Amino acid sequence: MQAANPRRGYILGLSAYVIWGLFPLYFKLLESVPAAEIIVSRVLWSALFGALLLLVWKHPGWLQELRDNPKRFAVLAGSGLLIAVNWLTYVWAVNNDRMLEASLGYYINPLVNVLLGLLLLGERLRRLQWIAVGLAAIGVAEQVWQAGSLPWVSLVLALTFGFYGLIRKQAPVKALPGLVVETWMLVPIAFGWLLFHPEANSAHAEFWTTSQAWLLLAAGPATLIPLVCFNAATRHLPYTTIGFMQYIAPTLVLILAVWVFGEHLSDSTLIAFMFIWAGLVVYSIDAWLSLRRKA
Repeated sequence: MQAANPRRGYILGLSAYVIWGLFPLYFKLLESVPAAEIIVSRVLWSALFGALLLLVWKHPGWLQELRDNPKRFAVLAGSGLLIAVNWLTYVWAVNNDRMLEASLGYYINPLVNVLLGLLLLGERLRRLQWIAVGLAAIGVAEQVWQAGSLPWVSLVLALTFGFYGLIRKQAPVKALPGLVVETWMLVPIAFGWLLFHPEANSAHAEFWTTSQAWLLLAAGPATLIPLVCFNAATRHLPYTTIGFMQYIAPTLVLILAVWVFGEHLSDSTLIAFMFIWAGLVVYSIDAWLSLRRKA
């Protein structure tokens, strides 16, 4: 087994989260392409690029393990649908000036994971975890009260990614083979969408002579490269450290939304963010104290 290299782990982990945090810059370049078509291209090119990557980056025995546990295919089909909904919502939010809501969703996500553990896995929450979840709930409730409706983009992103992680726990398949199987299961849906949308940009040969065609093609590598970095980082760093690093991506999305793309950060939204941030601080303190007790 390769010895842990924390320096390499930090470089790989930071690379993954910075790429994810800068994704809005990429999707804004595809603003003229409908969100559904972007996701269809992302599925198709991720499936192809992932299969090629598996030929190079070997994962011995993963296919035989899936054959020995056929129920895992159904689990991966479910997780694939969840991640597709997550991708679609995120791309739609970026290209419809709802990046603040997207950022809020990924800030909420760790606390949603804690709540899912309580409700579905029978886990018991520690006192500080209850406080963290409560603060996040106040932040969401404040948004509902001010806006008069649920921040559905934030909740869909947090819940789909939370349930995605929960489902993947039921199918212990390594990150890259799991994502490749998920995307290949979505390929028939992607081709079906193209079949029923002949007016789509990517359905016309002349589109593939434009720069936007190359940007769509890049969706495969752009999806898988940060995942490979993340997967490698987990081999060199404690998972708690990886957990703290996950706040980098939504922070970058927040900065891009306000300072680059000029989204308005209202007082009510700022108050909601402050409650979420307070919850994350409490959550992080609890994780650090738990780590110290184990040590």
